[in-house]
Amino acid sequence: MLLLKDVKKSFREPDGNPLPILDIREFRVAASEQVVLMGRSGCGKTTLLHCIAGISKPDSGMVEIDGLDITRLSEAGRDLFRADKLGYVFQTFNLLPGFSALENVLLGMSFAGKGVDTARAKDLLGRVGLGHRLTHRPAALSVGEQQRVAVARALANRPKLLLADEPTANVDTAHQQQIIDLVRNTCRDENVALLLVTHTPEVAEQFERVERLENFNQAG
Repeated sequence: MLLLKDVKKSFREPDGNPLPILDIREFRVAASEQVVLMGRSGCGKTTLLHCIAGISKPDSGMVEIDGLDITRLSEAGRDLFRADKLGYVFQTFNLLPGFSALENVLLGMSFAGKGVDTARAKDLLGRVGLGHRLTHRPAALSVGEQQRVAVARALANRPKLLLADEPTANVDTAHQQQIIDLVRNTCRDENVALLLVTHTPEVAEQFERVERLENFNQAG
């Protein structure tokens, strides 16, 4: 499902010198596989997810998803591919403030051009404990509730690959396991590959495969 080969990414420091962030010879995630990615702060985990999602383009190398090297696509092409094939739970939610929880999930569906499924959107929001908050806009939701909307939105389009960047970081302890169970069970039931970033050992220990970015990122 996911194959990275010879992926390099760097940024420019204020003095103009390059700052290497990623140097990955090979990394794979099989179809339907569930993988946790851990690593110290600043080691490049979010940058890696952005390169996989096509939000950021690596300096060199191949990022193949479902048989297609997305580095060969234009920016617009990567946007369309992401909407069609990927789900992404952002650390910062990226919800649209003028729309309700339900509308945010439905809009996520519409971007993929597959049509909207209101019943599925309501079901996912109900499964993250927000069935009573469907009409609330982000400003009327707690930080944890906004994160749960973001999880529902990422799963709404039945993606081939789900990327989750600290999906429980802003969720209270009572809802952390609910989020993890929803993500894992939905991915298993719908044959979705999962790459989940977390700092939480209690989350990581539930997965069979746990990778530390420092172990395969030579830029570190």
